[in-house]
Amino acid sequence: MFHSFLPRRTVLRALTAIGAASVGSSACSGSPAATETGSLEPAVAGARRLGAEWESHARTYMSWPASTSIWEEDLPAVREEIAGLARAIAGYEPVVLLARPEHADAAQRACGDTVEVVPIPVDDLWARDTVPVFIEEAGRVAGVDFNFNGWGGKQKPHDKDNAVARSVLGKYGLARTETWITAEGGSFETDGAGTLMVTESSLVNDNRNKGKSRQEIEAELKKVLGVQKVLWFAGVRGEDITDAHVDCLARFTAPGVVLLDKAAPGTPPDSWSRAADQARQVLAGATDARGKAIQVIDLLQPDPDKVEGYGEDSVISYANFYVANQSVFVPKFGDATADERAQRILREQFPGREIVPVKISTIASGGGGIHCSTHDQPGQPS
Repeated sequence: MFHSFLPRRTVLRALTAIGAASVGSSACSGSPAATETGSLEPAVAGARRLGAEWESHARTYMSWPASTSIWEEDLPAVREEIAGLARAIAGYEPVVLLARPEHADAAQRACGDTVEVVPIPVDDLWARDTVPVFIEEAGRVAGVDFNFNGWGGKQKPHDKDNAVARSVLGKYGLARTETWITAEGGSFETDGAGTLMVTESSLVNDNRNKGKSRQEIEAELKKVLGVQKVLWFAGVRGEDITDAHVDCLARFTAPGVVLLDKAAPGTPPDSWSRAADQARQVLAGATDARGKAIQVIDLLQPDPDKVEGYGEDSVISYANFYVANQSVFVPKFGDATADERAQRILREQFPGREIVPVKISTIASGGGGIHCSTHDQPGQPS
């Protein structure tokens, strides 16, 4: 996530406690996982499309945080926030909450009857990164399994989160598309019309795709996601657990329109503001997959002195919003002027959708946000 700290804060505390020994997992950088026995045949390349988030959803996936070794004393508070967010989204579309079998009943009580709790083992709450990236092909929805490896081995253990993509696809009878790329769902942002935005720091990184060049990774992304053009931003290496996912930096609101995270006026320059400046330069000289110039709209962060209830390690970015059916969920930080400005911009960009501000102080303290906590499955292709 895009701030000058090294979260997911408590994930890294857990890593220190456990040590640097690697945990057994089927996800090895550069190594495709085997197709699950008895699953549907993998999708065949051709006429493949990665849809935009504002298109119709069949459901939203979320995950129930599982471990005191990760969240320590914050576990009850983060579970309360996840339950509240799940209930709020369930007012607009179906929500499936993944939970360890032994936690399923407690999660159901916390979320209520409007949320479906499915017993699939998870390690943590970051469904954006662990649930498969859904594509459309030949009139059906399929999922790409990007071989989650704990954000380059920074989360240990991650064996349960590594298996989430395969488990979700098996549960819902969706075809599994293999790739040799190791990545997370928060790595990718698309306009649904063939353009993809990514950060080089997260993908062209030996902790995920050792020995692979940007050109090789781009070719594979085009193949498995069906995109025609990839816009690369430099990002930031090693200053957060994701190595700077794009979904806290730049977000499409329509083909050719990008909201770009920007530090509040007067904020001292740092790695993250410089990354945003670099992304702005890329976008200023870029065209999308249709050959059209890209309009950039600033999404200013709140004044740090006016942020209420968030710690210094928290992700403070309005860009980590989530577009659900007929709604947009956006973080609320307590700077009334900045909160309203962000909501107004999203209202203008998504006319007819309800803008729903949500305070997520504990989720944000773990190095993520609303978008990181959710993952959309598209509706059935027409």
